[in-house]
Amino acid sequence: MASFLTSLKPFPLSSPDFLGKGDMEISSSQNGSIMWFFRDKGFDDKSIHEMFKKCKRLEGVHRDRASENWAYLRTIGIQDRKIPSIVTKCPKILALGLNEKIVPMVQCLATLGTKPSEVASAIAKFPHILSHSVEEKLCPLLAFFQALGVPEKQLGKVILVNPRLISYSIESKLTQIVDFLASLGFTREGMIGKVLQKYPFIMGYSVDKRLRPTSEFLKLIGLTEQDLQKVAMNFPEVFCRDANKILSPNVAYLKRRGFEDGQIAALVSGYPPILIKSIKNSLEPRIRFLVEVMKRDINEVVNYPDFFRCGLKKTLELRQKLLEQRKIECSLSEMLDCNQKKFLLKFNLIERPT
Repeated sequence: MASFLTSLKPFPLSSPDFLGKGDMEISSSQNGSIMWFFRDKGFDDKSIHEMFKKCKRLEGVHRDRASENWAYLRTIGIQDRKIPSIVTKCPKILALGLNEKIVPMVQCLATLGTKPSEVASAIAKFPHILSHSVEEKLCPLLAFFQALGVPEKQLGKVILVNPRLISYSIESKLTQIVDFLASLGFTREGMIGKVLQKYPFIMGYSVDKRLRPTSEFLKLIGLTEQDLQKVAMNFPEVFCRDANKILSPNVAYLKRRGFEDGQIAALVSGYPPILIKSIKNSLEPRIRFLVEVMKRDINEVVNYPDFFRCGLKKTLELRQKLLEQRKIECSLSEMLDCNQKKFLLKFNLIERPT
Protein backbone atom coordinates (compact mmCIF):
# COMPACT_ATOMS: atom_id res chain seq x y z
CA MET A 1 0.00 0.00 0.00
CA ALA A 2 2.84 2.36 0.70
CA SER A 3 4.07 2.12 -2.87
CA PHE A 4 1.11 3.87 -4.46
CA LEU A 5 0.80 6.46 -1.71
CA THR A 6 4.43 7.50 -2.01
CA SER A 7 4.13 7.83 -5.78
CA LEU A 8 1.43 10.49 -5.71
CA LYS A 9 1.89 13.32 -8.18
CA PRO A 10 -0.25 16.40 -7.64
CA PHE A 11 -2.51 17.73 -10.35
CA PRO A 12 -1.97 21.42 -11.17
CA LEU A 13 -4.16 23.75 -9.17
CA SER A 14 -3.50 26.77 -11.33
CA SER A 15 -3.76 27.33 -15.03
CA PRO A 16 -5.01 30.07 -17.34
CA ASP A 17 -8.36 28.26 -17.43
CA PHE A 18 -8.64 27.54 -13.74
CA LEU A 19 -11.16 30.32 -13.05
CA GLY A 20 -13.73 30.86 -15.76
CA LYS A 21 -14.50 34.34 -17.01
CA GLY A 22 -18.07 34.12 -15.77
CA ASP A 23 -16.84 33.23 -12.30
CA MET A 24 -14.67 36.35 -12.05
CA GLU A 25 -17.34 38.71 -13.34
CA ILE A 26 -19.94 37.92 -10.70
CA SER A 27 -20.60 41.13 -8.79
CA SER A 28 -19.41 41.35 -5.23
CA SER A 29 -22.79 42.90 -4.39
CA GLN A 30 -24.25 39.39 -4.74
CA ASN A 31 -22.39 38.58 -1.53
CA GLY A 32 -21.05 35.27 -2.73
CA SER A 33 -24.48 33.71 -3.19
CA ILE A 34 -24.31 30.11 -4.37
CA MET A 35 -27.66 30.72 -6.07
CA TRP A 36 -26.07 33.22 -8.45
CA PHE A 37 -23.27 30.74 -9.10
CA PHE A 38 -25.73 28.05 -10.20
CA ARG A 39 -27.69 30.44 -12.38
CA ASP A 40 -24.49 31.67 -13.98
CA LYS A 41 -23.70 28.03 -14.84
CA GLY A 42 -27.06 27.58 -16.56
CA PHE A 43 -29.02 25.64 -13.94
CA ASP A 44 -32.76 26.33 -13.69
CA ASP A 45 -34.54 26.92 -10.38
CA LYS A 46 -35.93 23.37 -10.26
CA SER A 47 -32.48 21.82 -10.62
CA ILE A 48 -31.05 24.18 -8.03
CA HIS A 49 -33.84 23.28 -5.60
CA GLU A 50 -33.17 19.55 -6.08
CA MET A 51 -29.45 20.03 -5.40
CA PHE A 52 -30.18 21.95 -2.20
CA LYS A 53 -32.42 19.06 -1.11
CA LYS A 54 -29.58 16.59 -1.75
CA CYS A 55 -26.95 18.66 0.05
CA LYS A 56 -27.93 21.00 2.90
CA ARG A 57 -24.30 22.16 3.13
CA LEU A 58 -24.73 24.13 -0.10
CA GLU A 59 -26.56 26.85 1.82
CA GLY A 60 -23.31 27.88 3.50
CA VAL A 61 -21.02 27.49 0.49
CA HIS A 62 -19.40 30.66 -0.88
CA ARG A 63 -19.36 31.05 -4.66
CA ASP A 64 -15.56 31.29 -4.61
CA ARG A 65 -15.25 27.74 -3.26
CA ALA A 66 -17.84 26.47 -5.74
CA SER A 67 -16.01 28.19 -8.61
CA GLU A 68 -12.67 26.78 -7.50
CA ASN A 69 -13.95 23.22 -7.26
CA TRP A 70 -15.80 23.49 -10.57
CA ALA A 71 -12.70 24.78 -12.31
CA TYR A 72 -10.52 22.04 -10.82
CA LEU A 73 -12.73 19.39 -12.39
CA ARG A 74 -11.83 20.87 -15.78
CA THR A 75 -8.11 20.71 -15.03
CA ILE A 76 -8.22 16.94 -14.47
CA GLY A 77 -9.73 16.25 -17.86
CA ILE A 78 -13.46 16.30 -17.26
CA GLN A 79 -15.23 17.85 -20.22
CA ASP A 80 -17.17 21.06 -19.61
CA ARG A 81 -20.40 19.51 -20.86
CA LYS A 82 -20.16 16.72 -18.26
CA ILE A 83 -19.54 18.89 -15.20
CA PRO A 84 -23.17 20.05 -14.75
CA SER A 85 -24.32 16.41 -14.73
CA ILE A 86 -21.60 15.49 -12.21
CA VAL A 87 -22.58 18.35 -9.91
CA THR A 88 -26.27 17.50 -10.26
CA LYS A 89 -25.56 13.92 -9.16
CA CYS A 90 -23.30 14.98 -6.30
CA PRO A 91 -23.72 18.68 -5.42
CA LYS A 92 -21.64 18.05 -2.31
CA ILE A 93 -18.58 18.31 -4.57
CA LEU A 94 -18.95 22.10 -4.54
CA ALA A 95 -18.94 22.17 -0.73
CA LEU A 96 -15.84 20.03 -0.20
CA GLY A 97 -12.47 21.50 0.65
CA LEU A 98 -10.43 21.36 -2.53
CA ASN A 99 -6.98 20.73 -1.04
CA GLU A 100 -8.29 18.87 2.00
CA LYS A 101 -10.62 16.42 0.24
CA ILE A 102 -10.83 16.50 -3.55
CA VAL A 103 -7.17 16.81 -4.57
CA PRO A 104 -5.91 13.97 -2.31
CA MET A 105 -8.53 11.59 -3.72
CA VAL A 106 -7.77 12.56 -7.32
CA GLN A 107 -4.05 12.13 -6.72
CA CYS A 108 -4.56 8.65 -5.30
CA LEU A 109 -6.84 7.62 -8.14
CA ALA A 110 -4.26 8.94 -10.61
CA THR A 111 -1.67 6.53 -9.24
CA LEU A 112 -4.07 3.64 -9.85
CA GLY A 113 -4.86 4.45 -13.46
CA THR A 114 -2.73 4.06 -16.54
CA LYS A 115 -4.31 7.01 -18.34
CA PRO A 116 -5.44 10.39 -16.95
CA SER A 117 -8.74 9.91 -18.76
CA GLU A 118 -9.53 6.89 -16.55
CA VAL A 119 -9.75 9.08 -13.45
CA ALA A 120 -12.02 11.59 -15.19
CA SER A 121 -14.20 8.73 -16.44
CA ALA A 122 -14.48 7.21 -12.95
CA ILE A 123 -15.51 10.54 -11.44
CA ALA A 124 -18.10 11.06 -14.18
CA LYS A 125 -19.55 7.60 -13.49
CA PHE A 126 -19.65 8.01 -9.71
CA PRO A 127 -18.98 11.60 -8.59
CA HIS A 128 -19.52 10.67 -4.94
CA ILE A 129 -16.08 9.04 -4.95
CA LEU A 130 -14.63 12.52 -4.36
CA SER A 131 -16.54 12.87 -1.10
CA HIS A 132 -14.91 9.80 0.46
CA SER A 133 -11.76 9.76 2.54
CA VAL A 134 -8.48 8.41 1.17
CA GLU A 135 -7.34 7.18 4.59
CA GLU A 136 -10.68 5.91 5.88
CA LYS A 137 -12.17 4.41 2.71
CA LEU A 138 -9.82 4.09 -0.28
CA CYS A 139 -6.76 2.66 1.47
CA PRO A 140 -8.70 0.02 3.47
CA LEU A 141 -10.57 -0.95 0.30
CA LEU A 142 -7.35 -1.43 -1.66
CA ALA A 143 -5.86 -3.47 1.17
CA PHE A 144 -9.00 -5.63 1.29
CA PHE A 145 -8.79 -6.39 -2.43
CA GLN A 146 -5.07 -7.14 -2.25
CA ALA A 147 -5.78 -9.65 0.52
CA LEU A 148 -8.18 -11.39 -1.88
CA GLY A 149 -5.38 -11.82 -4.38
CA VAL A 150 -5.92 -8.85 -6.68
CA PRO A 151 -2.43 -7.85 -7.93
CA GLU A 152 -1.40 -4.29 -7.14
CA LYS A 153 -1.24 -3.47 -10.85
CA GLN A 154 -4.87 -4.54 -11.24
CA LEU A 155 -6.25 -2.60 -8.26
CA GLY A 156 -6.73 0.47 -10.41
CA LYS A 157 -8.81 -1.41 -12.97
CA VAL A 158 -11.14 -2.71 -10.27
CA ILE A 159 -11.69 0.68 -8.62
CA LEU A 160 -11.79 2.82 -11.75
CA VAL A 161 -14.10 0.45 -13.63
CA ASN A 162 -16.52 0.37 -10.71
CA PRO A 163 -15.81 3.44 -8.54
CA ARG A 164 -19.03 2.83 -6.61
CA LEU A 165 -17.08 0.16 -4.70
CA ILE A 166 -15.67 2.86 -2.43
CA SER A 167 -19.15 3.51 -1.05
CA TYR A 168 -19.68 -0.07 0.16
CA SER A 169 -18.96 -1.20 3.69
CA ILE A 170 -16.20 -3.80 3.84
CA GLU A 171 -17.68 -5.38 6.96
CA SER A 172 -21.38 -5.55 6.08
CA LYS A 173 -21.30 -5.67 2.27
CA LEU A 174 -18.06 -6.83 0.66
CA THR A 175 -17.17 -9.48 3.24
CA GLN A 176 -20.61 -11.03 2.75
CA ILE A 177 -19.98 -11.44 -0.98
CA VAL A 178 -16.52 -12.90 -0.33
CA ASP A 179 -18.14 -15.42 2.04
CA PHE A 180 -20.68 -16.32 -0.64
CA LEU A 181 -17.99 -16.94 -3.24
CA ALA A 182 -16.06 -18.99 -0.70
CA SER A 183 -19.19 -21.10 -0.18
CA LEU A 184 -19.00 -22.07 -3.85
CA GLY A 185 -15.65 -23.68 -3.17
CA PHE A 186 -13.34 -20.80 -4.04
CA THR A 187 -10.28 -20.32 -1.90
CA ARG A 188 -10.14 -16.84 -0.43
CA GLU A 189 -6.65 -16.14 -1.72
CA GLY A 190 -6.34 -15.69 -5.45
CA MET A 191 -9.49 -17.19 -6.97
CA ILE A 192 -11.93 -14.65 -5.56
CA GLY A 193 -9.55 -11.90 -6.59
CA LYS A 194 -9.69 -13.19 -10.18
CA VAL A 195 -13.49 -13.11 -10.13
CA LEU A 196 -13.34 -9.53 -8.88
CA GLN A 197 -10.88 -8.53 -11.60
CA LYS A 198 -13.09 -10.13 -14.24
CA TYR A 199 -16.26 -8.36 -13.16
CA PRO A 200 -15.88 -5.73 -10.41
CA PHE A 201 -19.62 -5.07 -10.47
CA ILE A 202 -20.35 -8.40 -8.77
CA MET A 203 -19.44 -6.73 -5.46
CA GLY A 204 -22.43 -4.43 -5.76
CA TYR A 205 -25.12 -7.10 -5.76
CA SER A 206 -27.05 -8.47 -2.82
CA VAL A 207 -26.15 -12.01 -1.81
CA ASP A 208 -29.64 -12.81 -0.52
CA LYS A 209 -31.62 -11.05 -3.26
CA ARG A 210 -29.53 -11.87 -6.30
CA LEU A 211 -26.35 -13.98 -6.06
CA ARG A 212 -27.63 -16.85 -3.94
CA PRO A 213 -31.03 -17.18 -5.72
CA THR A 214 -29.22 -17.25 -9.05
CA SER A 215 -26.77 -19.88 -7.86
CA GLU A 216 -29.66 -22.00 -6.56
CA PHE A 217 -31.35 -21.68 -9.96
CA LEU A 218 -28.17 -22.86 -11.68
CA LYS A 219 -28.03 -25.87 -9.37
CA LEU A 220 -31.68 -26.57 -10.11
CA ILE A 221 -31.04 -26.88 -13.86
CA GLY A 222 -28.23 -29.33 -13.22
CA LEU A 223 -24.97 -27.45 -12.70
CA THR A 224 -22.50 -29.00 -10.27
CA GLU A 225 -20.33 -27.10 -7.78
CA GLN A 226 -17.46 -27.36 -10.25
CA ASP A 227 -19.72 -25.92 -12.96
CA LEU A 228 -20.68 -23.03 -10.67
CA GLN A 229 -17.02 -22.25 -10.06
CA LYS A 230 -16.43 -22.25 -13.81
CA VAL A 231 -19.31 -19.84 -14.34
CA ALA A 232 -18.15 -17.52 -11.56
CA MET A 233 -14.55 -17.56 -12.76
CA ASN A 234 -15.18 -17.04 -16.48
CA PHE A 235 -18.58 -15.33 -16.70
CA PRO A 236 -19.36 -13.85 -13.26
CA GLU A 237 -21.90 -11.50 -14.82
CA VAL A 238 -24.25 -14.49 -15.18
CA PHE A 239 -24.47 -14.69 -11.38
CA CYS A 240 -25.63 -11.08 -11.33
CA ARG A 241 -28.68 -11.57 -13.54
CA ASP A 242 -32.18 -12.09 -12.21
CA ALA A 243 -33.02 -15.80 -12.36
CA ASN A 244 -36.76 -15.29 -12.82
CA LYS A 245 -36.67 -12.44 -15.32
CA ILE A 246 -33.66 -13.39 -17.46
CA LEU A 247 -32.28 -16.88 -16.85
CA SER A 248 -35.56 -18.77 -16.57
CA PRO A 249 -37.02 -17.50 -19.90
CA ASN A 250 -33.85 -18.59 -21.71
CA VAL A 251 -34.06 -22.06 -20.20
CA ALA A 252 -37.72 -22.26 -21.18
CA TYR A 253 -36.82 -21.27 -24.74
CA LEU A 254 -34.14 -23.98 -24.98
CA LYS A 255 -36.70 -26.53 -23.80
CA ARG A 256 -39.16 -25.38 -26.46
CA ARG A 257 -36.45 -25.90 -29.07
CA GLY A 258 -36.17 -29.52 -28.00
CA PHE A 259 -33.21 -29.61 -25.63
CA GLU A 260 -33.54 -31.97 -22.68
CA ASP A 261 -32.62 -31.05 -19.09
CA GLY A 262 -29.20 -32.71 -19.21
CA GLN A 263 -28.41 -31.07 -22.52
CA ILE A 264 -29.35 -27.64 -21.19
CA ALA A 265 -27.03 -28.17 -18.23
CA ALA A 266 -24.25 -29.09 -20.68
CA LEU A 267 -24.94 -26.00 -22.80
CA VAL A 268 -24.91 -23.68 -19.77
CA SER A 269 -21.77 -25.29 -18.37
CA GLY A 270 -20.03 -25.04 -21.73
CA TYR A 271 -21.13 -21.49 -22.53
CA PRO A 272 -22.84 -19.78 -19.53
CA PRO A 273 -23.79 -16.56 -21.42
CA ILE A 274 -26.41 -18.63 -23.25
CA LEU A 275 -28.58 -17.81 -20.22
CA ILE A 276 -28.28 -14.05 -20.63
CA LYS A 277 -28.17 -13.67 -24.40
CA SER A 278 -31.19 -12.17 -26.12
CA ILE A 279 -33.52 -14.89 -27.38
CA LYS A 280 -34.79 -12.75 -30.25
CA ASN A 281 -31.49 -11.24 -31.36
CA SER A 282 -28.99 -13.98 -30.53
CA LEU A 283 -30.25 -17.47 -29.70
CA GLU A 284 -33.15 -17.80 -32.14
CA PRO A 285 -31.28 -16.54 -35.25
CA ARG A 286 -28.36 -18.90 -34.57
CA ILE A 287 -30.50 -21.96 -33.94
CA ARG A 288 -32.59 -21.21 -37.01
CA PHE A 289 -29.43 -20.90 -39.09
CA LEU A 290 -28.09 -24.16 -37.64
CA VAL A 291 -31.22 -26.11 -38.53
CA GLU A 292 -32.51 -24.43 -41.69
CA VAL A 293 -29.29 -23.41 -43.46
CA MET A 294 -26.57 -25.65 -42.09
CA LYS A 295 -28.99 -28.62 -42.04
CA ARG A 296 -27.50 -29.86 -38.77
CA ASP A 297 -29.14 -31.65 -35.90
CA ILE A 298 -29.89 -29.29 -33.03
CA ASN A 299 -28.12 -31.65 -30.64
CA GLU A 300 -24.74 -30.92 -32.27
CA VAL A 301 -24.42 -27.69 -30.30
CA VAL A 302 -24.52 -29.68 -27.06
CA ASN A 303 -21.05 -30.98 -27.92
CA TYR A 304 -19.92 -27.50 -29.00
CA PRO A 305 -21.75 -24.80 -26.95
CA ASP A 306 -19.28 -22.15 -28.18
CA PHE A 307 -21.39 -22.17 -31.33
CA PHE A 308 -23.46 -19.48 -29.60
CA ARG A 309 -20.35 -17.34 -29.14
CA CYS A 310 -19.71 -17.09 -32.89
CA GLY A 311 -20.83 -14.10 -34.91
CA LEU A 312 -23.71 -14.97 -37.21
CA LYS A 313 -22.70 -13.01 -40.27
CA LYS A 314 -18.93 -12.68 -39.90
CA THR A 315 -18.30 -16.29 -38.92
CA LEU A 316 -21.22 -18.70 -39.30
CA GLU A 317 -22.64 -17.48 -42.60
CA LEU A 318 -19.24 -16.85 -44.20
CA ARG A 319 -17.72 -20.22 -43.27
CA GLN A 320 -20.87 -22.16 -44.11
CA LYS A 321 -20.88 -20.60 -47.59
CA LEU A 322 -17.24 -21.51 -48.20
CA LEU A 323 -17.76 -25.11 -47.03
CA GLU A 324 -20.86 -25.51 -49.20
CA GLN A 325 -18.99 -24.30 -52.26
CA ARG A 326 -16.38 -27.03 -51.77
CA LYS A 327 -18.94 -29.59 -50.57
CA ILE A 328 -16.92 -30.09 -47.38
CA GLU A 329 -18.48 -31.80 -44.37
CA CYS A 330 -17.11 -31.38 -40.85
CA SER A 331 -18.12 -31.09 -37.22
CA LEU A 332 -19.04 -27.76 -35.62
CA SER A 333 -15.83 -27.73 -33.62
CA GLU A 334 -13.72 -28.37 -36.74
CA MET A 335 -15.55 -25.56 -38.47
CA LEU A 336 -15.49 -22.99 -35.69
CA ASP A 337 -12.73 -23.73 -33.18
CA CYS A 338 -10.08 -21.65 -34.96
CA ASN A 339 -9.55 -18.17 -36.35
CA GLN A 340 -10.36 -17.30 -39.96
CA LYS A 341 -6.84 -17.77 -41.27
CA LYS A 342 -6.48 -21.23 -39.73
CA PHE A 343 -9.93 -22.16 -40.97
CA LEU A 344 -8.98 -21.31 -44.55
CA LEU A 345 -5.72 -23.25 -44.30
CA LYS A 346 -7.36 -26.24 -42.60
CA PHE A 347 -9.75 -26.82 -45.48
CA ASN A 348 -7.38 -25.76 -48.27
CA LEU A 349 -9.51 -22.75 -49.09
CA ILE A 350 -6.40 -20.65 -49.75
CA GLU A 351 -2.97 -21.56 -50.92
CA ARG A 352 -0.62 -22.50 -48.10
CA PRO A 353 2.49 -20.33 -47.77
CA THR A 354 5.64 -21.96 -49.16
